[in-house]
Amino acid sequence: MNGHHLIMGKLEDFITGEILDDTHDERIRQKIAKLLVEVKGFNKKEIAQRHGLIVQAGEKKAIIRVDFMITLSEKICMIVKYGPGSVVTRVRLSIAVSRLVSGYQVPVIVITNGEDAEIVSGLKGTVLGRGFEAIPSRLTLMKGFHAYSFEPISARKVEIESRIAYAFEVDDSCPCDDSICRI
Repeated sequence: MNGHHLIMGKLEDFITGEILDDTHDERIRQKIAKLLVEVKGFNKKEIAQRHGLIVQAGEKKAIIRVDFMITLSEKICMIVKYGPGSVVTRVRLSIAVSRLVSGYQVPVIVITNGEDAEIVSGLKGTVLGRGFEAIPSRLTLMKGFHAYSFEPISARKVEIESRIAYAFEVDDSCPCDDSICRI
């Protein structure tokens, strides 16, 4: 065992070809990556993975990871946040992350535990769909692109959302969790 996860060897990242530690969580992330490309039609180059995001609460700072960010026409249109356990407990965190990754509101948020998924409107926070079949395809996102507002996020809102993300991801996390970097 190393850090927070049981390492069962190595695996090749589906999108980048990079060699990664083979963990239960990484196996699920690889299944999500394959779904995004093979079923939902995204190009590998449109998918950023393991994006480091700095969050802050007062003087405390940390880097958390955004599992997947989908960029179309030079705008992040969708993020995917994975975590084991209950999907509903990660909705507010994922909304906060969608307001921090780009300076504007990312329109579509996917929250998944690898077994279920909830698709949420970034702007309204309302549930758009449930299940992997409800995850928008590349074609669906492109068709709806003109309707997305990509509203800028104010400095005050960034501060609030950063505190929320810090509270969910960093406060009370296991000290051996190597997916979070306290800075």
